Amino acid sequence: MMLAAATHRPASIVNIGCGYAIRIDFEYQHYLLAVNAEGILADQPDAAALWRVALFKESDSAEAPDQLIVTAESSWLVDAFDLAFAEVKATGQWPSADLAFGSFNPAVT
Repeated sequence: MMLAAATHRPASIVNIGCGYAIRIDFEYQHYLLAVNAEGILADQPDAAALWRVALFKESDSAEAPDQLIVTAESSWLVDAFDLAFAEVKATGQWPSADLAFGSFNPAVT
């Protein structure tokens, strides 16, 4: 629910082969995956498990893997989310049109 509220987009649970992840889809074939336990989404994670948020750009080809843009980890999902978007904005690898509408403008304070 936090990711859906922060991004103003629906969040879904998706199967990633080895388990599940939270997914948010953005414009221009970009998406976010969030996991909290060794690369999967666990409902009873170990207290030491970190949240990992990864931002991707979908490949134009079915044979090519999606491009990992940035990944960030933190004990709290919201902190990992903020770190990932701070890094992606700093590198300029996020489509500027996505931020132009004003509905989603991540800021790290």
